[in-house]
Amino acid sequence: MEEPSLEERARRVLEACRRAGERLALAEASTGGLVSASLTDISGASAVVERGFVPYSNEAKTEQLGVPVELMVAHGAVSEQVALALAQGALARSHATLAFAETGIAGPSGGSEAKPVGLVYLAVTRRDGTHVCERHVFTGDRKTIRRAAAARGLELLLSLLEGS
Repeated sequence: MEEPSLEERARRVLEACRRAGERLALAEASTGGLVSASLTDISGASAVVERGFVPYSNEAKTEQLGVPVELMVAHGAVSEQVALALAQGALARSHATLAFAETGIAGPSGGSEAKPVGLVYLAVTRRDGTHVCERHVFTGDRKTIRRAAAARGLELLLSLLEGS
């Protein structure tokens, strides 16, 4: 069976958000807004997508979304702690009820033994405090890693929305 496209995943997320009455904020550090673009490519997305952030630099993570510098020093910009802080920051700086965030190393450079190219943390949080974070190591070139992270991010949103 063929994997759903980004467009199909995005369509399913939008429908699930509409059914649940959720508004969505996104903070995409390594995909550069690929999830936001996938969602907003679909007519009617403005009923769900409240806003998006692309905090590509560490300064942007702090200035736009309030991620403490100390958190990045202690755990690194690519970490579960920073992914959750990005999601919480997007929620705090929006009118959304649900936030998605990701941070990772798309490559081809920038990886290390401890944090290889392809490492991505995906986080989703709700205003009620519900949150989930996943760690993945995707393989392939930069484009493939970014698309895989966006696809899994949409699936993570959908799983939280559907309660599975």
